[in-house]
Amino acid sequence: MTSSPRVLIVDDEPNMRRVLEIMLARRGYRTLAAADGLEAWERVQEGGIDLVVSDLRMPRLDGIELLRRLREAKLDVPLILMTAHGSLDSAVEALRLGACDYLLRPFDVEALELAVNRVFASRRLLQQNDFLRSEVARAKHGLVGISSAMQKLRRQIEQVAPTRTSVLLTGETGTGKEVAARAIHDGSERADALFVPVNCAAIPAEMLESELFGHEKGAFTGAVKHRVGKFELAQSGTLFLDELAEMPVALQAKLLRVIESGEMQRLGGNDAIRLDVRLVAATNRAPQQAIRDGRLREDLYFRLNVFAIELPPLRERREDLPALLAHFAQLQRGAVPSAIASDVVEHLQGYAWPGNVRELRNMVERAFILAGTQDLKPVHFPLDVGAPVVTYATTDHPPSDLRLEPAVEALERSLIAAALRDSGGNKSRAAQKLGISERSIWYKLKKYGLGE
Repeated sequence: MTSSPRVLIVDDEPNMRRVLEIMLARRGYRTLAAADGLEAWERVQEGGIDLVVSDLRMPRLDGIELLRRLREAKLDVPLILMTAHGSLDSAVEALRLGACDYLLRPFDVEALELAVNRVFASRRLLQQNDFLRSEVARAKHGLVGISSAMQKLRRQIEQVAPTRTSVLLTGETGTGKEVAARAIHDGSERADALFVPVNCAAIPAEMLESELFGHEKGAFTGAVKHRVGKFELAQSGTLFLDELAEMPVALQAKLLRVIESGEMQRLGGNDAIRLDVRLVAATNRAPQQAIRDGRLREDLYFRLNVFAIELPPLRERREDLPALLAHFAQLQRGAVPSAIASDVVEHLQGYAWPGNVRELRNMVERAFILAGTQDLKPVHFPLDVGAPVVTYATTDHPPSDLRLEPAVEALERSLIAAALRDSGGNKSRAAQKLGISERSIWYKLKKYGLGE
């Protein structure tokens, strides 16, 4: 069953209420009725009303006063006013208070249908615009690089993008899984609809279900109004579930049911909502290990893992460093590649890049701050988060110091620093990313002089 909007019809004439109910029900809307503004006010406060169609003149509480109460209570419920006794003053007052439309009786079916459809089309557009405005500040970098690893990645995206297939992206933190997911969306027939990303690790577990599926007013403490979830926002588009293995296992079971059935319910709601959403999921954990650790349901993994793409770490595509540097410099200041000294790339080549492309992007931003009006030079890229790690795969000669302990400590220090950056300085979350206890991370932070 597909959920349709619920319209409250308010009129003191029983015959008119019945006629309006029939007119709207035949066009797929669910209807309720109230005999006057006071009864309507009580029904609206109960929640679940998507639109009010109200007469202007009624006993106890008229349409204008009903509209005034809605606005004073900051209840975001649209209202269409109808009247057989229209005047310029009443129309102006209604529109000033935020009425969506003002219909003069007698009106035909098409006029009412047009007014109601216009309200819901406008509401949908506002929801999408609000979401898009929140996305404007997000980086939308392209797939930059000429390495064989990047060429393979582009081929895989070109293969799967035009299909309806679910995709599972794997790879280390900062390798660009959201960038790849956006490229899949942009290359699909859904490109004109929304791409909706959800970071499952960044949202508290108790809020994630509501974030995904939305809720009705009163569904839980603090649910003061109806809310549209990310699944509904992504209708006809793509939903990107990042850090899937951080989603609570119980919620993974519900997600699997939604994927299998193709429909969902809002929290506190009873109506099933049919979905047309493409899913792209990602995790920085090895899926099979996450399954063994109890972090990822095996049945959900097999359902999403129809087409798997592994994103390469930056240390395995070092030949892309010049292009990436120029790209991030262009994004930061509109700088041209000549604004980067030639020895910067050489300076960065031996670094282990535990934070991958995201770390490089942040490093370029910091370098511009340090450089001011100067060209970017090696001194503006301090590698002070840990000694650069040079592997046998990237040099013709092994390092002169073959002792294991200093190399391990240097790598550990780099990984801890990267985890702290990715977690915004949150030590508990950094410990979770590293797979160690909070007690361990506090010990290591003190040992390496980090986080002070």
